[in-house]
Amino acid sequence: MGRTILGDIAGFIASLLDIYILIILIRALMSWFMLYHQSKFYYFLVRITEPVLGPIRRILPRMRVDFSPVIAIILIQIIISILNRIR
Repeated sequence: MGRTILGDIAGFIASLLDIYILIILIRALMSWFMLYHQSKFYYFLVRITEPVLGPIRRILPRMRVDFSPVIAIILIQIIISILNRIR
């Protein structure tokens, strides 16, 4: 079957979003287990995930546990599902 440019772009974006989910998971795990949050790698993860997690965190009610990574991953999975339908 012929692939379209739009389908290729959708597939590429879906792949990038899969990587972004992995980055969110790594940040969440590091925040749970790291005692020293001032490493350059952790700071890098915060800088690239905070534009997504920050707004979600502001919408959610304050709780002891930060559920913003879970909500972000669910939303990203929905977007990936939509992109996969375009492919």
